[in-house]
Amino acid sequence: MRDLFTLSVLVSTVAAGIRLATPYLLAALGETIGQRSGVLNLGVDGVMLLSAFGSYYVVLRTENLWYGFLAGAVIGLLMGVVYGVITVVFEAEQGISGIGIFLFGLGFSDLLFEELVGTPTPLKVRLEEVAIPGLGSIPYVGDAIFQHNPLTYLAFALVPIVTLVLFKTTFGMNVRAVGENPQAADSLGVSVAGVRFIAILIGNTMAGLAGMALSLGLGIFQPNLTQGLGFIAVALVYFGAWRSRGVMVGALLYGIVASLVLQLKTRGIIPLEASDLGAMAPAVLTIVALVVLARRIEAPAALARPFSRH
Repeated sequence: MRDLFTLSVLVSTVAAGIRLATPYLLAALGETIGQRSGVLNLGVDGVMLLSAFGSYYVVLRTENLWYGFLAGAVIGLLMGVVYGVITVVFEAEQGISGIGIFLFGLGFSDLLFEELVGTPTPLKVRLEEVAIPGLGSIPYVGDAIFQHNPLTYLAFALVPIVTLVLFKTTFGMNVRAVGENPQAADSLGVSVAGVRFIAILIGNTMAGLAGMALSLGLGIFQPNLTQGLGFIAVALVYFGAWRSRGVMVGALLYGIVASLVLQLKTRGIIPLEASDLGAMAPAVLTIVALVVLARRIEAPAALARPFSRH
């Protein structure tokens, strides 16, 4: 137990926590944009699974990470088109539609894996850590914060970018307007359907990046690789009160707690028979935080409400 509190273990725990937070952060930032426009997407996990498999399979066959990046992003974008048509064009109920997308992604990724791969096969190439020049060599801090793969850097760089887009651009103003009062936005000439569709495309593409970060970071794919990660990402949007910085804090908290649990299991501090209970700790922490924050935050007023001009 004493070994758990050494500086080296602390550094490795934080570093692993940041890595684990990456897919949560990417997916949750995309969902933040979508929910700000009034669209709830419970299909994030399914999109992540399809993109995770697509990027994995492309890299498995080509050994080219760039092709894998492209595949993951394109699959996320295409799933965004599907979800946008269902919820914006046909004005279907968002919760049910999202669950449908999730089930499709879960089943179809499993089918594709069984037909095209069969057994989990490690990639010969995978995302590697890249040290930021100068910063990566700082003792302890460099190891913990500045030596990660490019998608981790991208995820955290997107935090201020998403804030800037939502609060400092005309598009961001329109996104927030249609999420709060789509009728008023429509009366001012804002295309509610257009803004929501674009927000959905952005959100699903980022979910695709999250799935890609998971499979290419691990260097392998297996059925249900995400294990509900997408649903946690949706919860983190509520945790972060629909602000990218809050979402980042939630993702880091979740990742570091998960990393700490892994350290405890590795050192036998959590008994093997209780390991499943220990693995639930990050999810339980998220639920508790949501319960505490539930009365202090307000969701976008038009969240999950279809808009019709008729």
